[in-house]
Amino acid sequence: MIPYPYHLLAFLIATAVVMVTTPLVKRIGLRSGRVDLPGDRKVHDRPMVRLGGVSIFLGCLIALVVVWSLGAFGWLPQAQEFAIWGVTIGGLAMFALGLADDLLNLSPFVRLFLQTAIATLCWNVGVSIDFLTIPGIGLVQLGIFSLPITVLWLVGMTNAVNWIDGLDGLAAGVSGISAVVMLVVSLFMEQPAAALIAAALAGAALGFLRYNFNPAQIFMGDGGSYFMGFTLAGVGAIGLVKAAAVTSVVLPYVILAVPLLDMSAVILDRLRSGKSPFRADKRHLHHRLLSAGLSHRATVLFIYALTLWVGSLALAFSGIPSGPAYAIAGTGVLTYISWQVWRQAKAS
Repeated sequence: MIPYPYHLLAFLIATAVVMVTTPLVKRIGLRSGRVDLPGDRKVHDRPMVRLGGVSIFLGCLIALVVVWSLGAFGWLPQAQEFAIWGVTIGGLAMFALGLADDLLNLSPFVRLFLQTAIATLCWNVGVSIDFLTIPGIGLVQLGIFSLPITVLWLVGMTNAVNWIDGLDGLAAGVSGISAVVMLVVSLFMEQPAAALIAAALAGAALGFLRYNFNPAQIFMGDGGSYFMGFTLAGVGAIGLVKAAAVTSVVLPYVILAVPLLDMSAVILDRLRSGKSPFRADKRHLHHRLLSAGLSHRATVLFIYALTLWVGSLALAFSGIPSGPAYAIAGTGVLTYISWQVWRQAKAS
């Protein structure tokens, strides 16, 4: 079992690296002209650097390398150490793909093909969902279905986080909250390898909010959202789903319910309308809330509250001490913010 100080250290290092490097990345982006221009689907009204994912990735990588050099991985079985590097290297590949998309504007089919290839390689090195614990049945080995289920999970979550990255601070905040919940649940379920990655990602995501919350100074771009989505999915694959508890099978889906349900609803809506599921539009939850009259910040805070609420439900399902109390508190926070949001929408 990795001593808890290593998890705290990973969180703090990732936060510090992101906060130091983000202004540097912003300056480089401005000088090179790598900016996101305003457009029909964009909510910003001036060119914005969209290379913040570089800082997020560096924060996570440096945090994991430092704790590894201090001996944190020496407490792990070899298979779990390999799993950490599998998620890290897979995250690097997804980050590189997203960065290439930021710079070259790749087609949706090229992106999907390369995402699938990366996820397949990660499955091959141990980032895999090999079994599920199903209530009333017990442990079910997936066998040949492990590959398609793992690839679908990794690729789906990568795109789910990318698709909610439509407002200042939205993807970073949702990912940061989700990573904190995964950290707590992973530690409780004695999955220290997954918890270590979650700690680094939480620190990087929440540190990035210093520059990304409304009004944003920089965007994370596809590089950042691909990396965070894949890493969250990887933590679920090597940690939560592999826990022996019956409820562990649903925990990743509960924790990440907000981006997953948003993506699923948008795809179904597009297909029902005879549109391509890959064609961007304004059907996402944040677009609908803005159309209902909410302000930019109120929309983001409401979705934060939703994420916090499903995270509190996950804590209750995990069996963590005082879990039901967290769920009740999360429900109270969501209720209060929903009431404030309703008042603002009615006033507008």
